[in-house]
Amino acid sequence: MTTPWGEVALSRFPEDPRETLRAWDAADAYLLRHLAARDVPPAGSVVVLGDRWGALVTALAAHRPTQITDSWLGQEATRANLARAGVETGAVGLLTTQDPAPERIDVLLVRVPKSLALLEDQLLRLAPAVHADTLVVGAGMVKEIHTSTLRLFERIIGPTRTSLAEQKARLIFCAPDPSLKRPRNPWPHAYDLPDDVGGALAGRPVVNHAGVFCAERLDIGTRFFLRHLPRTTDRRRVVDLGCGNGIVGTAVALADPAAEVLFTDESFQAVASAEATYKANGVPGHAEFRVGDGLAGVADGSVDIVLTNPPFHSHQATTDATAWRMFTGARRALRPGGELWVVGNRHLGYHVKLKRLFGACETVAGDRKFVVLKAVRSR
Repeated sequence: MTTPWGEVALSRFPEDPRETLRAWDAADAYLLRHLAARDVPPAGSVVVLGDRWGALVTALAAHRPTQITDSWLGQEATRANLARAGVETGAVGLLTTQDPAPERIDVLLVRVPKSLALLEDQLLRLAPAVHADTLVVGAGMVKEIHTSTLRLFERIIGPTRTSLAEQKARLIFCAPDPSLKRPRNPWPHAYDLPDDVGGALAGRPVVNHAGVFCAERLDIGTRFFLRHLPRTTDRRRVVDLGCGNGIVGTAVALADPAAEVLFTDESFQAVASAEATYKANGVPGHAEFRVGDGLAGVADGSVDIVLTNPPFHSHQATTDATAWRMFTGARRALRPGGELWVVGNRHLGYHVKLKRLFGACETVAGDRKFVVLKAVRSR
């Protein structure tokens, strides 16, 4: 990435020589040009919210910024990009969206996330640290910035306006108003599952932190998956892979309290939600909650069943790279005879990948939109 201060070599995480998606976009470059033109950031506390792969904090490392991210993969990419740039350890603060907010912010740079709820939650968490002289600048591609985005900045921080578009990117300028009466943070959000979900889950509580998929209702894909989950008797180590709010793994634990369930996701918000959902249901079994890259770190041949609903987006890009990593990780982690159960939109054609990887794939259930697939590790 070319910046006003020179070129920066950047990569996504995990690094893949076949990867065609960049670790930065026009919004990152536009924001850095704007800061250089204004000769900022000045001395003081610089916070970068939602820096996707570390492009912004790597370019601004000389100002010792603090990055706040919901993505474990994004944080690992940032570490690698800082090391590649020769930035000393500790020069950039790395926080998650679950960590306490900084006490004072003099410059707040915001990469607009896909989730409006996550933006709301994080702005409300950071607003007390913003003062009248804080420079607040947001950035995003034009398709990511909506009237509702600007209203959030207005409602939580202060008067807001936008820049002209450059290379399909736009900036948001916000003037902090210390006298603004901010609303109460509505996150995390909890609701009870509907009675028609069936089984032990009927009427059970679900807890969602901001940014988690379908945070205000049970999504139809998960609802379909819940009707076709496998029995876990005598196959007791189960992984809820890409767990989101943890309702699938919690359903397994409620049906079989002797099961050992691992909830894992690359989102800090998701794993916090899964743990809160599990605890809210008072499940007596054993569970582990892990933020990371899928099944990385799980021992080979140590798992009986993997359950997953893979994402097919990375920010605004459509990609099957995450699903493929989930499938290959599952095959490695499963014991011989262990099963990978996948729910997904029918049009995604996951059966093709699963047959290639496992040698066979069985359709357990399907309707016009979704399909539940099972692949067995033979050896």
